[in-house]
Amino acid sequence: MNRTLRLAVVASFALAAVGCSSSNDTAATTTSAGTVAGSTTTAAGSTTTSTTTAATTTTLPAATTTVPAGPVYPLTGLPVTDAAAAARPALVVKIDNNADARPQNGLNEADIVFEEIVEVQTRFAAVFQSQGADPVGPIRSGRTQDVLLLGSLNHPLFLWSGGNPAVTRAIENSDFVNLSAQRGSVYGPAGFFRSNSRSSPHNLYATTSAAWTLTPAGATPPAQQFQYLAAGAARTGDPASGVNLEMDGLPIEWRYAAASGLYLRSNGGTPHNDVLSGQVSTHNVVVMVVDYQPSAADANSPEAQTIGSGTVLVYTGGVVVQGTWSRPDRLSPIVLTDAGGAVIPLTPGRTFIELVRPGTFGTVA
Repeated sequence: MNRTLRLAVVASFALAAVGCSSSNDTAATTTSAGTVAGSTTTAAGSTTTSTTTAATTTTLPAATTTVPAGPVYPLTGLPVTDAAAAARPALVVKIDNNADARPQNGLNEADIVFEEIVEVQTRFAAVFQSQGADPVGPIRSGRTQDVLLLGSLNHPLFLWSGGNPAVTRAIENSDFVNLSAQRGSVYGPAGFFRSNSRSSPHNLYATTSAAWTLTPAGATPPAQQFQYLAAGAARTGDPASGVNLEMDGLPIEWRYAAASGLYLRSNGGTPHNDVLSGQVSTHNVVVMVVDYQPSAADANSPEAQTIGSGTVLVYTGGVVVQGTWSRPDRLSPIVLTDAGGAVIPLTPGRTFIELVRPGTFGTVA
């Protein structure tokens, strides 16, 4: 167990009383609703068009981190340093983002993180493959939007607390490997435990190392999800220091730190930290404008529509590129293209994907 967290654990695999098994978690949050502040911020307005702070298109020097020769991890584009890790399947962990769940464990160890709007602000679908996090969490329930969103990961392991009957059926009928805390007796122990340092339902954790031991025979790694900047290629885009978002009352800021090449995350002006590795960071921030519709499993649960197309803004290496995201079906990766139809390459490394409503974000010059 991670020495930083120092969790006092009540070890238990009798998790039928998981406490976060509803698809419409209604635990109160102490994060105040707010609006995106800053005079340099501009708003975008629809799923087909969006505007950002005006800037002259600039060609920057090639990134120092570029696609290398030889094998790379499929979810980061970085060189393979551990052949066993590169061969394992994707592991998706549903991570709580209630104010009482912060700081979390493992957000900076995930290759890709999707941030989804749920009934109370947001939740994360953190995708691990090249590295893991022991422990990881707090872990909460899934949503029907996860089935739509994550199918391109090639039968991922899906680590979650459990859900209401309709959501549970959706997960069981999908191509996910269902590692639910409510079904531990079926798949064996996935390392679930509860911490007594936090109140339920914000205290359920697991370990990625234990979860990967439950990999079914014949499982294979995920396909590459994005294209990455090639060695020697120049990065093009409009200079931008970051982006402000508001996701159903949660104000989020990403700011580019040129020295590290990372975007750093804050919530309402307060750094968003991870227990294992400090302030939450990423190499790429992909803002996908999507429509949210009521879930068939629960009319109060929003479901991001991630099949089709819409506006996208890609923040990478200190620039922003506006274009279109597209995806013909749930088994296909998301394709990012610029105004001219060319694929937008990401910086090799970790990627954070924000599934936002129209008109709730703005580029910061």
